[in-house]
Amino acid sequence: MNAEGPYCRSAGEDPGENPSPEELKTFLRSARTIAVVGLSSNTGRPSYFVSSYMQEVGYKIFPVNPEEREVLGEKAYARLEDLPQRVDIVDVFRRPEFLSGIVDSAIRIGARMVWMQDDLRDDAAAARARQAGLLVVQDDCLYRVHRRLLR
Repeated sequence: MNAEGPYCRSAGEDPGENPSPEELKTFLRSARTIAVVGLSSNTGRPSYFVSSYMQEVGYKIFPVNPEEREVLGEKAYARLEDLPQRVDIVDVFRRPEFLSGIVDSAIRIGARMVWMQDDLRDDAAAARARQAGLLVVQDDCLYRVHRRLLR
């Protein structure tokens, strides 16, 4: 496997207003919990690969997918609002048309960051999240960024 991983595209164009590498490094060092919206038990899916890696490096994963009961040994939840505790990061693996509602839920539950994986972007939702005090990453891979900054 290369450093980019099999499920993340290569680093490319600037995704815009994402936090600086130093801000991300500091945040990722302090974060402990990640709600993964769209996490699948299918081991061939990017959500599984990225979440498995994040779990291996010490993060507590909360799968959020109404079609799953358990993923990576963790109980799955139907919605962000069903989580048993506040989370640091809401990592999104859903189609772009779902981003707005997911971001609004992340704001409601008091998440500290919304992370939209590769090819996911909703500038209006990102602006709402930033206005509410959340850090926002759009169109980037959590696995790739973590490996680059902290490994």
